[in-house]
Amino acid sequence: MQMNVVSANDLCVRYNSVQVLTDLTFSIAQGDYIGLVGPNGSGKSTLIKTILGLIPSSKGILTVFGHDPVKLNHRDVIGYLPQKMNFFNPFFPATVEEIVALGLVSRKKSPAGSGRSQRAAVEKALDMLGISGVRKTLIGDLSGGQQQRAFIARALVNEPQLLILDEPTTALDPEIREQFFGLIQSLNKNARVTVILVTHDIGNIGKYASKLLYLDNRLIFYGSFGEFCDSDRMAHYFGTSSQHIICHKHG
Repeated sequence: MQMNVVSANDLCVRYNSVQVLTDLTFSIAQGDYIGLVGPNGSGKSTLIKTILGLIPSSKGILTVFGHDPVKLNHRDVIGYLPQKMNFFNPFFPATVEEIVALGLVSRKKSPAGSGRSQRAAVEKALDMLGISGVRKTLIGDLSGGQQQRAFIARALVNEPQLLILDEPTTALDPEIREQFFGLIQSLNKNARVTVILVTHDIGNIGKYASKLLYLDNRLIFYGSFGEFCDSDRMAHYFGTSSQHIICHKHG
């Protein structure tokens, strides 16, 4: 039986005394690739922070890997790339490989060979993102796109079961963006990594994701892109032309 990675039942979340999310009920199964979309202020970031255990729910139930996310050590199972790198000081004297290795902080160390194992994990992540050549470069000396790839590598280095990416391609050029999406698809299909990708680009996410979760403080739609395209309600909500463009199921 397929395990639910995230389950929400009548979930409500308040943030700064404001009701941001109301009565969300949905489940994300192992191996799903979710495109999380919605207008500004729709609650996308609040939902992600609630899944990460950073904001408690005010009503209803949310479980992540069967546990209350507030009590879950999410670093053991979740890779996360935030939208804004406000936490990042570009003058911090760390190399690319040191930044990537920070993603291994929570990895349980084995009695022997743990250092070798961690170096191999960092090397693999650097190779996946094509940044091995700048491994010794200070992170502040990189371009915005290279910095973004380094932080994506940090999110992947611990081989997470759930990968959450918040607008991950904003600083990437088109060629690197396509390589990135190819990498995420490979992880999703071959390694069965569950993916939640937050994006404003509702017109293109259907090329990559298997399901669409559309929020506007409430759950507007959740299901496959085929189900989205066949929905009369979504045709009324978006318009038939936009509905077909979003689903990417037509030649």
